[in-house]
Order: sequence, then structure tokens, then C-alpha cells
Amino acid sequence: MVTGSARDIVEECGVARFVFTDFPLGNPTGKPGDAAMQRAIVGTGLDLLEHAWMPRTTVQTPFVWDADDNDGWRDHFMRVDDSNRAALAAAGEARRRDQAAAKADGRARTS
Repeated sequence: MVTGSARDIVEECGVARFVFTDFPLGNPTGKPGDAAMQRAIVGTGLDLLEHAWMPRTTVQTPFVWDADDNDGWRDHFMRVDDSNRAALAAAGEARRRDQAAAKADGRARTS
């Protein structure tokens, strides 16, 4: 059973059971800090495991990211434009420097 937010990708992979929450990527089991929502989404997954009626079953949770503007997050999620381009480039450079330093010190992640 997979919980996820990228419905098109996960369904294309053909997973057996899928709990879909229409949230920004990285939040498939609910909003950070919202334990009740997270429990409900995990509960939906457990129910799906118990009651799925056929392979490749997708169940969508009823939750919304923002009750006042549920689609608003899509306008800002991973947006790169002139207002943030320099800051994102600087953050990328800093990350690459940190990774190089970690590798030089023997602290690099290995697969």
C-alpha cells in the first residue's frame, strides 16, 4: 500500500493499493503537525489494505490543504521566477559546497 500525492505517477507504476492525498509533494500523510489528519490518512490506508476489492485500487482522502484556497498551493509550489531565482541559486550553491565538504571529510551519504 502506497500513500502519495503524485497520483498520475503512482498509478502509472501500477501499485496494488494507493491512498491519494491531493497535497504538495512531501506531505502524503497530511499536514506537518496535524496529528489527527495524519492518523486519519494512515487509517484510510489500513482500511484499504483490509477492504480493497481489486488490484490497482486508488482511494482519495477528503482532506484539503487550505480550506479557503485549496488550489492556491499549486501556484507557488516549486515556483522559480525572478523574485526568488537568485536566492534559490545561492541555496543550491551552498548545498553543493556542503556536499563537497562532507565528501572530503568522509561524511558523504552512500547508497
